[in-house]
Amino acid sequence: MKLHLFDTYTRAVREFIPIRPGAAGMYACGPTVYDYAHIGNLRTYIFEDILRRVLEYNGFAVRHVMNITDVGHLVSDADTGEDKMEKGAKRTGLSAWEIARRYTEAFQSDIKALNILEPTIWCRATDHIPEQIRDIETMEQKGFTYRTADGIYFDTSRLPDYGHLARLDAAGLQAGARVEQGEKRHPTDFALWKFSPPDSIRQMEWDSPWGKGFPGWHIECSAMSAKYLGEQFDIHCGGKDHIPVHHSNEIAQAEACYGTRLANYWLHGYFLELDQGKMAKSAGEFLRLQSLSDRGYDPLAYRYLCLTAHYRGDLKFTWESLDGATTALARLRNACHDWAAPGVPDPEWLGRFLDLINDDLNTPRAVALVWELVHSQISESTRKATLLHFDQVLGLKLAEWQPVEEIIPEAIQALILARDLARGEKRWQDADALRGEIAAAGYTLEDTPSGSRVQRSRR
Repeated sequence: MKLHLFDTYTRAVREFIPIRPGAAGMYACGPTVYDYAHIGNLRTYIFEDILRRVLEYNGFAVRHVMNITDVGHLVSDADTGEDKMEKGAKRTGLSAWEIARRYTEAFQSDIKALNILEPTIWCRATDHIPEQIRDIETMEQKGFTYRTADGIYFDTSRLPDYGHLARLDAAGLQAGARVEQGEKRHPTDFALWKFSPPDSIRQMEWDSPWGKGFPGWHIECSAMSAKYLGEQFDIHCGGKDHIPVHHSNEIAQAEACYGTRLANYWLHGYFLELDQGKMAKSAGEFLRLQSLSDRGYDPLAYRYLCLTAHYRGDLKFTWESLDGATTALARLRNACHDWAAPGVPDPEWLGRFLDLINDDLNTPRAVALVWELVHSQISESTRKATLLHFDQVLGLKLAEWQPVEEIIPEAIQALILARDLARGEKRWQDADALRGEIAAAGYTLEDTPSGSRVQRSRR
């Protein structure tokens, strides 16, 4: 089966046909580095990592570009409120440049812990101000912009199909507008360049043909993606919250500047939900990857959990579900480690796996196939080779994992020996009682073909 992906723009699953045979250009909207990423943000980057790995598994040479938004992202999608970077600087007492560096490094550490492949190119918004100014000038020359007291805005009424990505009813929004839109001509118009407030000094501002200020959020991505991937490239991806505003506006800018819709395929990952709804930094409380590590969880257990849900469906996060993912990953690691040295992968199993991941990245069914393989009757060496082949896409680092050498107290070792003896003599009631004593002492016992395996229980 050839690779098929769901394209948000056409609302259809389409065969992936690259612009250049054998290659794929992929742009992923990166973090706004005013704070730590939360695990809901990171779910999107895991989905994008799976996408990249599936492209490479299919033989495509991937050029993967990810931006770092370190200026211009205001707290409101309506182009009002503080710049998130300036707000973060006030919160921390550091400069906007310092927090950009701090949270960029934290984000890069998180994706490394999750075994997310590093992009081919990192690009910071603040390093590409000239490109953004150039594109705004192009749109101005073509009559797509107008000036207000606080900036240069894009006139969305100039594009009859504005908002097609999100199926926005621009006319209905105009007729039903009830919010204050200042000098904007239409509710959907958006800022390309914001002027520095005359009564304050910004940490991040630049000279421009329109006056001192800073770029809007949306122009950053369209300018940088076009620079590194071309005015029309293969895939643009991000979270589903990007659909109605950020990505719709990127497309509008590309249509005005280049006469393209920027990307041939638009892919979006869905939300991670807590009991109270979507995880968001604006709520004030959010879970970082470090929050999971502090409670003793392996980051790759969170990656495994994300693989069990399709990227186009919301995933409910609970500690119980993460416990389940932790247990499943441990069993998978132990099984793979205990099998004989890898031989040759089974072509039939590889074909089944390829069909699943090429069906719009169907990782839940791929994970189910993994467990079918684990319990299959083919030889251990074939199973191991096949599973490690699957892991090129799953990214669980199964080949690298080694069991932790844990020092088991002599008293626990004595209980294990006594239980093994009871099992050998078929004294099952005594064996169960001894297992209970081991568990009460804080250890988990697992019976394997090579003997009993014990480890300290999670607290």
